[in-house]
Amino acid sequence: MFMVDVPAHSTFITLPQVAKWQQDGIEETAEQCRQLGAKAFTYVVDCSKRSEIYAAAEKVKTTIGDVDILINNAGVVFGVEFLQLQDHQIEKTFEVNILAHFWTTKSFLPAMMKKNCGHIATVASVCGHVGLTYLVDYCASKFGAVGFHECMTVELASLGKDGIKTTCLCPVFINTGFVQNPSTRLWPVLKTEQVVKSFVDGILTNKKMILVPSSVKSYLILSKFLPQRVISKLNKMQDVQFSTTLRSATKMD
Repeated sequence: MFMVDVPAHSTFITLPQVAKWQQDGIEETAEQCRQLGAKAFTYVVDCSKRSEIYAAAEKVKTTIGDVDILINNAGVVFGVEFLQLQDHQIEKTFEVNILAHFWTTKSFLPAMMKKNCGHIATVASVCGHVGLTYLVDYCASKFGAVGFHECMTVELASLGKDGIKTTCLCPVFINTGFVQNPSTRLWPVLKTEQVVKSFVDGILTNKKMILVPSSVKSYLILSKFLPQRVISKLNKMQDVQFSTTLRSATKMD
């Protein structure tokens, strides 16, 4: 999903290639926004298709106006062993998880640049900092999302566009149903409300990188210095488990 805030307390929400229950979810979210006094507009867009993103963006700019905050939050996951991944699954992962960020940002950044005002928020994952078994394509795409955020931050600063802020959210597993039955020994499975609060607070305070929980930062620092054999033992201690529609929950070591 990507969601953009536009002037006059309006919200524009899109979802990638959705099922009926997901479309109901986006309408429910829009209604919650309306109950808070905001105007909300919803569009269903296949975020793996550049042409659909560009078309939807033009519709937004024409009918609603310029975008103040862009939140890139589209994602897919297959969760299978690398050699079991089909080529079209790998392509879909990158089309949705990272390439869509390019197309949405190219669509809305020019107006931000003209005004030197705006915010680009990227939803990545802890998987954008560490690798996990059965998630080679997903982790690679999230590494790309983190890199996208960091490079955009540096480039905007070098161009003197200090009024355009950037934020990247990197949580561990969230209990949203994106993957089923997630569990780890060292990190909690997060509640949606907890992550949303951290994300909103981070955007409001212009925080560059939001790690949820914050204790993940210590793990990431250690992982840069500890020998690989120690990292492997830590990964086994984590006992990360999850399932998707393509793979049953399995111990990951």
